[in-house]
Amino acid sequence: MAEPMPFVFVADEGFGLSTHVLRPYSGKCLTVKKRVLNYKLSRARRNIECSFGILANKWRILHRPLNVDLTLCEDIIKVCCVLHNFVRDRDGFQIEDTLTIEGLHDLEYGNEVRSQKVIKLRDKFADYFVSEEGALPWQMDRI
Repeated sequence: MAEPMPFVFVADEGFGLSTHVLRPYSGKCLTVKKRVLNYKLSRARRNIECSFGILANKWRILHRPLNVDLTLCEDIIKVCCVLHNFVRDRDGFQIEDTLTIEGLHDLEYGNEVRSQKVIKLRDKFADYFVSEEGALPWQMDRI
């Protein structure tokens, strides 16, 4: 079994690479491993954007910036998710057990420098996605 990987936020090229933010490799002449990681991140971002789009279409408060305190912002998003699930449950959609993730901790904010540690972390994700354990049979056809 592979070493456990940390939880990260999936981001695009507009974000910096950090221990909490995983973004694609830049450049045109990338190795297969790097292209696979970029494809996986792109696919994950598409799913996230579609999910948020569904949520935002139902709850119009998400159509504009939430100019509120961070705690209230978190509460608004949680309430939207709970209401969304309630409505789907009420309308007959059977919600499977929700994903429970243990071990999440608040992020520590600070001046993170793009270091070798962060680059190695992204490389570990890239290695995993081309490994026997993490590769999908069709992924090479998509890059």
